[in-house]
Amino acid sequence: MQTGVQFWIAFNAGVLVLLALDLLVFHRKSREVKWWESVAWSVGWICLSLAFNALVWHWKGHQKALEFFTGYLIEYSLSVDNIFVFVLIFSYFKVKPECQHRVLFWGILGALLMRGGMIAVGVRLVTRFEWMLSVFGLFLLVTGIRMFFKKDEEVDLENFVVRFCRKWMRRNWWRATGQC
Repeated sequence: MQTGVQFWIAFNAGVLVLLALDLLVFHRKSREVKWWESVAWSVGWICLSLAFNALVWHWKGHQKALEFFTGYLIEYSLSVDNIFVFVLIFSYFKVKPECQHRVLFWGILGALLMRGGMIAVGVRLVTRFEWMLSVFGLFLLVTGIRMFFKKDEEVDLENFVVRFCRKWMRRNWWRATGQC
C-alpha cells in the first residue's frame, strides 16, 4: 500500500504552514524564550505528532502507526544530543538569548533543505551509478577511522566558511532585521 503524492504534498505544505506560523506569528519579535515557554512548545509539538500518529493509525492501521511511533521515539531521543550542539554553537558565536530562536529556526530550516538536497543527489547518483554506494561507504569508513585516531586534537573552527558567514551575516542579516 503506497502513500500517494497528494499526501506528501499536503504533509509538506502543512509543515511549511506550521513553520511560517512559528516564525511570522508566534515569534515575530526577537525576545528571550523562557524555560517554561520552551517546555510548553515542546509539549505542543509532541501532541501534534501524536495526533498525526492517530491519523496514521486511522488511515493505515495499527502496524503503520506503531512504525511511525517507533521511528518518532528513536528520532526524538537521538535529537537530544542536538541541544548540546546548539549550546556550543550559541556560546561560540556569542548569540544573544533574544536571537537564539530565530537563529535556530533558520539553521534547522537550512539543515532540512540541505539534507533534502543531499538525499536527492545521493539517490540520483546511486540509481545512476551503482558503484557510488561503495564510494559513499568507503568515505564513511575512512572518516570514522580518522575520527577514532584523532581523539585529543584541537579543532580550529575559524575556517573560510565560518569567516564568510560571520562577515556576510553581520553585514546583511542583522542590518535587514534590525533586531538580531
